[in-house]
Amino acid sequence: MFFIKDKYVFGMAFLRIISGIIEFSAAMVMLKLNRVEHALKINAVLAAVGPIVLMSVMALGLVGLAGRVSPGKILIIIIGVLIIFYGVQK
Repeated sequence: MFFIKDKYVFGMAFLRIISGIIEFSAAMVMLKLNRVEHALKINAVLAAVGPIVLMSVMALGLVGLAGRVSPGKILIIIIGVLIIFYGVQK
């Protein structure tokens, strides 16, 4: 189906696929349990999974770029990710 040239791209895509499966499974469990209390608990767990996946995918991408991008640009990318996390804090 796809020809994979870069192992880092494959790893990033694979993590996102796993994340999507987790999200879809959680939605199915919410529908099966059919209670707001349980759905909120499941949603709370998903709120923890999302940032972990984001940081993992970004870290894998940065490792893949490490030899091709200057350290200054990698620092800018890391600062951008940190700003995203700061912006979504309550």
